[in-house]
Amino acid sequence: MTAKVFIDGEAGTTGLQIRERLAGRKDIELLSIAHEKRKDAVARAELLNAADVSILCLPDDAAIEAVAMVTNPSARIIDASTAHRTAEGWTYGFPEMSKDQRATVAASTRVSNPGCYPTGAIALVRPLVAAGLMPQDWPISINAVSGYSGGGNPMIAEFEDVESPTWTPVAYRIYAMGLEHKHVGEMQVHGGLLTRPLFAPAVGRYRQGMIVEVPLHLSLIGSAPSLKDIHAALAEAYHGEAFVEVASLDEAAALKTLDPEGLNGTNRMKLFVFGSDSTRQARLVALLDNLGKGASGAAVQNMNLMLGLPEAAGL
Repeated sequence: MTAKVFIDGEAGTTGLQIRERLAGRKDIELLSIAHEKRKDAVARAELLNAADVSILCLPDDAAIEAVAMVTNPSARIIDASTAHRTAEGWTYGFPEMSKDQRATVAASTRVSNPGCYPTGAIALVRPLVAAGLMPQDWPISINAVSGYSGGGNPMIAEFEDVESPTWTPVAYRIYAMGLEHKHVGEMQVHGGLLTRPLFAPAVGRYRQGMIVEVPLHLSLIGSAPSLKDIHAALAEAYHGEAFVEVASLDEAAALKTLDPEGLNGTNRMKLFVFGSDSTRQARLVALLDNLGKGASGAAVQNMNLMLGLPEAAGL
C-alpha cells in the first residue's frame, strides 16, 4: 500500500525541490491541490487530513493555520517553516542530532524540519557540548554564508530578476546586523547551549550551497581541547551516518579553500576541523546544500522515517 503525501506550498522553492525528489517514486502517492484552490481552506483541510504525511512549505503564520486544520489523529505533519522548531510537542527533524533522535522522528506525528544554518551549527556544536569539551554556557560565534535561494522567491528575484525593483548587482552582503535572526533560538536550544550564540549570516551571488563555521579559541575553553579531541568527538557522533561525514584532519589540512557549492544537489553534509594546535585555535566548518540537507532533502529523509520507508529513498 502506497503512502499518501501532500505538499502544502509546493510552488515555493523548498516545495518544488521536495516534489522533484518524490517524483517517480512508487512507494508514495503525491496528493496535489488545484492551482486555483491553493488558498481554499476547505480544499487544503481535506488534503491535510487525507494524507499520511503533509509537508508544510509555508510562511510561519500559514503553517500554524495549516496545523490547526488537521483533525485526523493519524495524520502526520512535517513543518518546514520556523514556526515549531522549538515548540513543545514537536520533534526536531535532525535524525543525526543524537543517537535516539532518529527513532524519535520515526515515532512522531509532528516534526519540525531544521533550518539550513542551524543544521550546520548544531552539527558542529552539540557533540562538543555532549562530550564535555565545551561548556553549555560558552559564548560561541557562528559565521555563515548561503546562496540566495535560502531567502525564497523574494531574494531570488533580488539576485536574478533585473526587472525587479529590488534587484541588486552586489556579489556578497551581510545581514541581520542587529543580531536578531529567527534561527538563533533554534541553534541555542538544539545545540545544547545556555548562552545565546552570536550569529553573523551573509548571502552570496550564487543560487545554492552553504558554509557554516564556528571559530574557537581552544586555549580559553576550560577543557583546553586539541584539534584531535574536537575531531574525535565529531567523528564519534556521526560514525556510520549516511548523510553526515567528518573529514579527516589530514584531508582538512590539505585543503586550501572550500567551495560552498560543493555538495549542491545532495542531502549530504560534511564537517571539517581546521586550525592549529600551536596557536590553539580552531575553525569548525560545515558544508551543505541549503536546499538539500538544509531543507528539501531533510524533509524527504524525515518523511521516509515517519512512513517506515528506507531512509535514503529518493536521496
